[in-house]
Amino acid sequence: MIRPLPRCHRFPWPLACGLFVAAMAWACSLQARAASDPEAAFAREPSWAIPDVADVQARTLAWLATTAGSDSASAAAAVGRAEAAWTTGSAGRIDVLDAVMETMACGDPRAHAVREAAGGTDQPDLAWLADTATPAVVREAVTLWWARELVRHDRFDDALPLLVPLDPAAAVDPATLLFLRGACQHWLLQADEAVETLDQLLERETEIPVRYARVARLLRADMAALDRGSLDHIARRMRDVTRRLDLGRAGAMTREVQDGVIESLDALIKRLEDQQQGQQGQASAGAGGGSGQGGAGRPMEDSRIAGGRGAGDVRARDLEAGDGWGNLPPHDRERALQQIGREFPPHYREAIEQYFKRLSAGAEDR
Repeated sequence: MIRPLPRCHRFPWPLACGLFVAAMAWACSLQARAASDPEAAFAREPSWAIPDVADVQARTLAWLATTAGSDSASAAAAVGRAEAAWTTGSAGRIDVLDAVMETMACGDPRAHAVREAAGGTDQPDLAWLADTATPAVVREAVTLWWARELVRHDRFDDALPLLVPLDPAAAVDPATLLFLRGACQHWLLQADEAVETLDQLLERETEIPVRYARVARLLRADMAALDRGSLDHIARRMRDVTRRLDLGRAGAMTREVQDGVIESLDALIKRLEDQQQGQQGQASAGAGGGSGQGGAGRPMEDSRIAGGRGAGDVRARDLEAGDGWGNLPPHDRERALQQIGREFPPHYREAIEQYFKRLSAGAEDR
C-alpha cells in the first residue's frame, strides 16, 4: 500500500506556479525592452569603471605623506591644504580631478607650477611628465588636469595629443577623460574617433554626470550625421581656422586646414555648376521634345537622362605663396557667394562672408 507523503514533504505547487508566472513576466519584460530599445539588447559590458572617491583620496594622500614627510611645519601645512581640498564644497560634491591636482601641487613643485599656469599665456614645463621616474599616478593626473584647462581655452589641438595616450582604466576621473577626448575629436571633425570615444563614455550613461551624458548624446548624433564635403562640413572647418587665428596660430597646420577649405569650396562650386548645366540640358531637351509633339510648352511624356555637353575639365588653380595664401580673387569670391546663396539657406552665405572678412583682416594685420 502506497502511503501519501506527509504535508511537509509534498511539492509546493502554488509556490511553483507563482515562480513560473514571475519568470514568464520577467522574460516578457526583457523582450519588450529589446523591442523598444534595440541598443539595450546588444549593450556590451562597460570597458571601464568609475573609481571610488574614497579610494582615490586615500591613494593620493598616501602619496603625499611619502613625499612631504611629517617632520616639518611646512609638510604638515601641505597635508592640511590637501585634506581641505577633499572637503565637500557648497554644491555638495567634490571635483575629484581638482582635489587630486591640489594634492599633487602640495607635494610636487612641478605640479604646483602647472596649476599656477592655468589661465595664463605661458606654457608650463611638461617634459617631466614624460619621465618614467615620475610616479604614474602623478603623470596621468597632472596631464589630464592640464588637458582640461586647454579644452576650456579652446585649445583642442593641443589637448587631444595629451588625452589620447591616457588609459581610462587607470585614470582618477575616467568620465572626464573620455568626455574631453570626445569633445576634442568632435571639434576637430574626427568623426569616427569621436563616435568611438563617446560610445565608450556612454557605456556608463546612468552613472556619469548628467551633463556629460546629455552632451555626449548630442555630440555623437552630430558626428554620425556629418556629411564630409558638405557645406556644413566646410563651415565647421572655417570655424576651426577662425579659432586658430584667434589663438595666434597661423602656422603650417592652420594653412593646411585653410587650403582644404578652399579646395572643398571649389569642388562644391563645380558640383553646383554641373547640376545647373544638367538642369538646363534637361530643360532644353524637354523643350525640343515638346515642339515635336505639338508645342514648345508641352513637357516630355517620358523622362530620360539628358546628354551632357561639357568637356568635364576642371580649371587648375595656381595658389601663390606669401601673404595671399587662402584668398580668392574678388570676382571668384563673389561668384561663389552668389552660387551658394541660390542653393543654400541665407545663414550659410553669412558665415562664408564673415569667414572671408576675417581672412582679409588677418592678412592686413600681418
